[in-house]
Amino acid sequence: MIDGPSPRLGVVLVNWNRWSDTIECLETLLRSTIPLRIVVVDNASSDGSSDRIAEWAAGATPARALSPVFADMSQPGWPKPIVLRRLDAGTAATATPDTSTITLIDAGGNLGFAGGNNVGLRFLFRASPIRHVWLLNNDTVVEPDAAMALLARMEATHKIGMCGTIVRYYHRPDVVQALNGSRFNLFTGQSRGIGEGQPGSMPFDPAKVARETDFVLGASLGVSRAFFETVGPMTEDYFLYFEEIDWAARNAGRFAIAFAHGAVVYHKEGGSIGSSAVKGRRSDASDYYLLRSRLGFIRRRALWLLPLHWLLALGQIARRLLRLQPKKALVLLRALLGLQMKTISRG
Repeated sequence: MIDGPSPRLGVVLVNWNRWSDTIECLETLLRSTIPLRIVVVDNASSDGSSDRIAEWAAGATPARALSPVFADMSQPGWPKPIVLRRLDAGTAATATPDTSTITLIDAGGNLGFAGGNNVGLRFLFRASPIRHVWLLNNDTVVEPDAAMALLARMEATHKIGMCGTIVRYYHRPDVVQALNGSRFNLFTGQSRGIGEGQPGSMPFDPAKVARETDFVLGASLGVSRAFFETVGPMTEDYFLYFEEIDWAARNAGRFAIAFAHGAVVYHKEGGSIGSSAVKGRRSDASDYYLLRSRLGFIRRRALWLLPLHWLLALGQIARRLLRLQPKKALVLLRALLGLQMKTISRG
């Protein structure tokens, strides 16, 4: 929806070498039942993503649905041209949102998940009507009323900080990835999505889900202006993983966590870096950053548990060796020792 009153909800998508996913997501966002202020932050893609997205907005590059199940959510393409504003990193640092439907920001480098989202958050919150921002993974598609349901829940919740949605798997649309977010075990460093794996038709208690949410899933995360200004931006040191867990820990109960159970998002999961939830199918990059970020979180939030997490990491390495996976074992060892993995990039 383009016409209407000034948008009260902003949306941030971080793109890294996945312009076709981003375009499919944008096509579904444009069909939202409320006006939105949309920002795409490109994390120094090497595949010409910014140009492809601009060409799509001009009508030169068609959108396509990866799955025919979702073709009706993005096809036929939204009427073009779409007003798109392009900004470089320096200009975006001080610019304010205008009436453009989409703002495309070149981050100037690969800032990671947190860094890219922070660029979009700072930009959008310079617009006074924007009270809430929806951080969406670019490999998602959204139902037309999802934005409205998210905004309504956030505006109705006292002292709202973060709010999630129903997230289902794009390639298994009847299966839940998470209701709102996850529970987190500090001792194991593991998290599990609430409702993960259950049928989308299974009933649930939204209030109970909200109470049990330790952190909202970063693939679909609403953030209030008050939360951002008080708690601060995402911690960028993680680069990937644990950013939303750290954010929730820093909140320390000051702001409420809500659940927009009327909003449904479909997530392709792990498109950029191979962060599959299926055992044995994680990429080396995903393994590396998951361990590095877990250890970084424990150092910040529970230093007394660091020896335990070192032992757990050594156990992971030993299991990789027993499975005759020396390369994966080496990846984990580098993460454990704080060594860089130079061949990995992520947006």
